[in-house]
Order: sequence, then structure tokens, then C-alpha cells
Amino acid sequence: MNATIGEKPDNLSGMLLEWYDTNRRILPWREDPSPYHVWISEIMLQQTRVEAVRDYYTRFLEVLPTIGSLAEADEDLCTKLWQGLGYYSRVRNLRRAAIMIMNEYGGAMPQTSAELRKLPGIGRYTAAAIASICYNERIPAIDGNLLRVYARMTGYDQDIRSGAAREAALGFYEELFPYERYGDFNQALMDLGACVCLPNGAPHCEDCPWEDHCRARSDGTCQQLPVVLPKAKRRVENRTVFLIYYQDRLILRRRPDEGLLAGLYEYPNTDGVLNKTEAASYLHSLGFSAFCLRSLPEAKHVFTHIEWKMTGWEVLADRWETSDPENPHAQELFPATASDLREIYSIPSAFSGYTKLISPDLLK
Repeated sequence: MNATIGEKPDNLSGMLLEWYDTNRRILPWREDPSPYHVWISEIMLQQTRVEAVRDYYTRFLEVLPTIGSLAEADEDLCTKLWQGLGYYSRVRNLRRAAIMIMNEYGGAMPQTSAELRKLPGIGRYTAAAIASICYNERIPAIDGNLLRVYARMTGYDQDIRSGAAREAALGFYEELFPYERYGDFNQALMDLGACVCLPNGAPHCEDCPWEDHCRARSDGTCQQLPVVLPKAKRRVENRTVFLIYYQDRLILRRRPDEGLLAGLYEYPNTDGVLNKTEAASYLHSLGFSAFCLRSLPEAKHVFTHIEWKMTGWEVLADRWETSDPENPHAQELFPATASDLREIYSIPSAFSGYTKLISPDLLK
């Protein structure tokens, strides 16, 4: 069918569903789309590629197969299972929401997008995805994929991350939505954006079921759309990280419950780039009085709004005063075994440049 560009012919939704039936991605949470499975997958997929999520999803469900088991789980276990996915507030909110579901909803997921949005960590998109896929609610799940498809289909040339763009896209999809298979339609749009209407590089327009109805395809503006205004420049912070070995253990500490990487475990570190003399002084402040120092390579990690530039020191310590009440820094530290690091304590990927440098020969 050749319709005028920009029109929304009645069979656009049917064309997409027909394409989806043949080309849909085979994903574990789609093959067994219980509300719990869809919820876990959608939270994991935030800020993370599908390919990276598969193994995490399988491991998470092997350990925590139900909402009840997640609600009863220790927070450290949850963050350990999440290690490598980043944005650890997501898994904390998962656990908080599971507790709320058990206490306030009788252990069953709420069945409407409005009720789902009352749970910690579930916003408009996630609520719409769960409600449409699991409960067949007629509601578009607007994510980056749907915004990109909308911008190209209509030639929308304003900032796609604005609230106005989201509302315009919502109206577009509400009018386009079919009167059945609501969850499949949302997933078809997700697949269209992820596999055909690509975010980087040239989209595969020749594979798109909507090629003949796309404004950007007609105008030759696919690679100019969507319009994304530049983000604010990241703040750069310098830090010095210490891998401290003491009595066949590695010294860790837990970050504060609020702020960046809240509640996670880390290697002792401090602001600035410390030379050997300054590093020794810092170690004394932590209660270490006999040690050898060896410099480690530089590393960096980029957060959304902050970039850490890090230098490091390996420390072989012989004496550590941990009981000094006048030394609050030392009271925050604790020793961890090799098995503790593997099985219990979640070290965020921000420190991966130093995690890979940990010497197994120095630990038990």
C-alpha cells in the first residue's frame, strides 16, 4: 500500500504486528512473560543492552525466582546479583517494591499501570510495559525506541527528550494503537526501534514495514532525526584508590546510604591525586602504621553527570590499628576474603580498573 507520507492509514498497526510475528526477537522474558519476569527484565534493560541482560536475568531468577523470595532477600545478596549492571538504586527499588507487593497487594503484582506506578522504581514507561504485556492494558510504553520511531515517522524536529515531545509521541501512538494485542504492539515498536530504526548510524529502512509512510525516509533526514540537544558537560573529579592487603584480606568499606553509589562496597579512596608521601599520610589516617606502597595504573569511570579520573596504590600492610575511637575513618573499614569478594560484597564497575588488578596470591 502506498499512502501519503505522514498519514496514519488504518492498517499501519496491522503491518507492524505482521512484521513482528516474523521478525520478533526471541528473549527469555518473552517466552515466559509472567508479571515478575517482565518486571525484572524491564528494570534490568534500563540503561543496559539486551545482550548484556540475558545472563544477569537468568542468574537473578535462579536465586530469587519469586516476588516473595526477592522481598525476603538480604540487600547485599540483591546488589551482588546486580553487580555489573550499574545503577544500583534500581535493584534496591526492586526489593522495596517486592516488600510492598507482599505487604499491600497480597503478593500479586498490581494489574494496572496506575497501580504499578505506586511501586518504588516503576515509572510511566515500565508501568505501561508491564500492564500492556501482562494484563493487556491499551497503553503505549514510551521509551527511547518509540520516541526515535515517532520522530522519524512524523519528521518531528524538536528536542526529543523534552516533555512536549513525549506527550506528542504518546498522542501519536494512542491514535495508532490496535484494539487487540496491546503488549505485542509495544514490543513490536521496541523491536522496530532496536533492530531497524537504529539510534546510531543509518537505519535499515529497507527492512521497515512502515518505510512507505515515514516522513524522514521521504525527506532523506533519517540520520538528522531525532534531534537531541547536547547534555551539560560532565564534572571531572580526581580520586586516589587504595588496594590494601592485610593478613591475607583486602580492605573494603561501605559507601553512605545516600548519594552516588549509595550503600555499595568500595576500596578505600579519597579526593585528589595523591603522591607517595600524601598516600602514606592518608594510610596513617586510616590506622595503618607499617606498609609498602606500589603505584597502580590510572583508570577512569564515566557516570551520567560526573567523570572520575583515578590513580591507585597497592598497599601491603603489616600493622593496622582498628580500635582507635578517635579514628572514625578506620572504623568504616573491614577486611574481606577472596570468597567474600566473589560471593557477598558488590564492588561497582566504577572501580573495575582496580578490581582486575587484585592479586589472588595475596588473598585467602
